Amino acid sequence: MSKSSTPVIVAAAAVIGLGLGATVLRGAVPTSSAQTQAQPQAQVLTPSAIDATFKPGGAMQPLGEAGAKLQNEANTIAIVKQYEPGLVYVSVQAPASTDPFGQSGSQSGGQGGVGSGFFIDAAGDILTNFHVVTESGQTLGATITVRVQGQKTPVKARIIGLAPQYDLALIRPENIDKALIKPIPLGDSSALEVGQKTVAMGAPFGFDFSVTEGIISSASRQIPIGFSSGARSAEGITQNAIQTDAAINPGNSGGPLLDSTGRIIGINTQIISPAGAQSGVGQSAGVGFAIPINTAKNLLERLKAANGGVVLAPAIGVEPGLFVLQDTGNGALKVEVGTSALSSQARTRYKLPESGFLIGKVLPGSPAAAAGLRGGTAETVGGGQVAAGGDVIVSADGNPVDSRQDLQAVYIAKTVGDTVKLEVVNAGQKRSVTVTLDQSSFTTTPVPTR
Repeated sequence: MSKSSTPVIVAAAAVIGLGLGATVLRGAVPTSSAQTQAQPQAQVLTPSAIDATFKPGGAMQPLGEAGAKLQNEANTIAIVKQYEPGLVYVSVQAPASTDPFGQSGSQSGGQGGVGSGFFIDAAGDILTNFHVVTESGQTLGATITVRVQGQKTPVKARIIGLAPQYDLALIRPENIDKALIKPIPLGDSSALEVGQKTVAMGAPFGFDFSVTEGIISSASRQIPIGFSSGARSAEGITQNAIQTDAAINPGNSGGPLLDSTGRIIGINTQIISPAGAQSGVGQSAGVGFAIPINTAKNLLERLKAANGGVVLAPAIGVEPGLFVLQDTGNGALKVEVGTSALSSQARTRYKLPESGFLIGKVLPGSPAAAAGLRGGTAETVGGGQVAAGGDVIVSADGNPVDSRQDLQAVYIAKTVGDTVKLEVVNAGQKRSVTVTLDQSSFTTTPVPTR
């Protein structure tokens, strides 16, 4: 999203909230005019023809534009012609401040930003990023408008559902001409491979309806995505993301990432920007990330039913039991830590493993309670607090766990009825526990306010 005052997160390079992948398939997009017409045969450059080009007097006919159109180019052109009309340009304008000095809310003139989105159904629902629609303070009454290709006058849109922990949002335009709604089909991100071609669409730096192409650099890159359920404070639950070398930039946020069949496989969300670390303005460095479309598909029904509220990531019903107490000058602040933060003497005293998530409390009626997980009894020792006797989760679905974020990362993309296999340690004894996510694991809260 393009906004001059957006803070830049720096970790060796700037991570900028804002994507690519799929093998080139012959005739992949079924209904585009670019495919129904016969494509001219590209000229093959033989070694002797190439050699003749560089020899004095060598005669070689230049390639005509039609002849040079390669199969990959024809495929990309077909995708763009067929599905770019489903791309949406999103603009957000915060309300003007009532304070003449601009000290309350946004600046006195009202501040805004732009991003991207795409239609997913005939009702006109649009998927985009959470950080796109909240960039300028949506919870304070910001105005969201959307515009599609060829549409001169934008229309207002309202929030249907927010999923901040996933950096996703569902919005719906008001009073839009139904003829302008062109849904783009959703694909399957479960079987992507490194090297696949993708096409990214969006509004980089506000240049609406731009297209770039690249490949998948990693099909499952683990990165922090998302925000807390309140304002846009960083939370960063580690999730799988699609890494791409396609040129995506601020403003591409929320835009679609398509494969060579024209199906959406991801939603552009972040880039790594070394230049942004210095200038504060993110720029593509060939390392971008997209949220897998299957993650969004799992959330769609909940987003549609949210009535403007916040859809939360699933929970199994456990609360942390290990904290470090930090003196802030206004009292002690409890900071969650894993057992790896303890000294070896403390771990020996409480019979805790070298790393793991110590359970302080198990919520009654939760999946964790049904699975037999146990909390401990809080004890304040030195500069911290320990839930003595609680279970310690050391792995989930085979992945090491040392924090609540590690645990959430395992089941954040799961749905009702899915299971999580936990390895648990208590007093040096290991056991395996299977937790089944039920309806109570999935909650929605009212729209956040400030």
